[in-house]
Amino acid sequence: MTEIRDKLARLGLLPGDPASTDAFDDATDRAVRAFQQRRGLRVDGVVGAETYRALDEAHWRLGDRVLSYAAGHPYVGDDVAVLQQRLLDMGFDPGRCDGIFGRQTESALREFQRNVGLLGDGTVGPQTLKSLDMLRRTVTGGSPSDRREEERLMRGGSVLSGRTVLLDPGHGGEDLGACAHDLTEAEVAFDLASRIEGRLGPLGVQTLLTRGPDSCPDDVARAQLANDTAADLLVSLHTDAAQSELPCGVATYYYGADLPDRTVTSAVGERLATLVQREIAARTDLLDCHTHRKAWQLLRMTRMPAVRLDVGYVTNAHDAARLRTPEFRDAVAEAVVAAIQRLYLPEDQDLTTGQVRIPALAG
Repeated sequence: MTEIRDKLARLGLLPGDPASTDAFDDATDRAVRAFQQRRGLRVDGVVGAETYRALDEAHWRLGDRVLSYAAGHPYVGDDVAVLQQRLLDMGFDPGRCDGIFGRQTESALREFQRNVGLLGDGTVGPQTLKSLDMLRRTVTGGSPSDRREEERLMRGGSVLSGRTVLLDPGHGGEDLGACAHDLTEAEVAFDLASRIEGRLGPLGVQTLLTRGPDSCPDDVARAQLANDTAADLLVSLHTDAAQSELPCGVATYYYGADLPDRTVTSAVGERLATLVQREIAARTDLLDCHTHRKAWQLLRMTRMPAVRLDVGYVTNAHDAARLRTPEFRDAVAEAVVAAIQRLYLPEDQDLTTGQVRIPALAG
């Protein structure tokens, strides 16, 4: 507990001497929740594996350690995110500012080093740090990462044919996910994925699933599959649950987090999440719980725009009744496909929310 309090104090979230007590008191609970909110994690006040990992990443500052690409065990932390942002600001492309030192970050770093007359060894040592500190942002007019993501999105124009969409049914196998009212999250998610796949196929879209009905890869494996297949988009499908029967509705999530000196988001992921949320809200009577940015592993580690859809609470009688019907599931599947189609359309060709029908798209 002393270690956790010390990390929170270093981040300015816990005042006073962190060693004065090893109790998880109200102040510590508030600090943990504030950190989770800031980092785009589930806000529950529990220092589980994800929150502990994020606390460890947050204490690194650029220059604290020598950074380089390490296959299989990449450096992860806020120092990497700052490096990525600086490279982006100067016109180099390390990929998403996710704080993970991958091959694309190494390639951008090598290019930067060669451009400033350093040995392009892909290592952030003293000379590279000095050059990074001396140089200033050269790209202006908005977020460089947003513009690069937009450019990648529009390659191939406005047609869906030829694109690859990875569908990720949550849970699976022995992990049933949320269960209530004779529903299991794993079954609902897999059925929704199958219905979406059946609608995307006739549009010329290659669809892949992260799992079969009897398997349950972890989020790292799902993200790795998405990156290995070079999918254009990832849509993760879930239902929600709560201890109370009152919570209800649909929410959609995209990658985003507060890093040391700025907030980073997936601009295309946010737009897709907005379109999915609007389409489902228009086609069903589920409560609109809006879109939210999160730094969950699957959203963070995928190199393409990714969204997570939590459609209904199985613990709510109204939502569960809807989720049981094939007609409702068809409406959700149609909404997701309509949102994907709208994502690729130019603004002057966009379609009306809730009015797109799949046969019209197929024609």
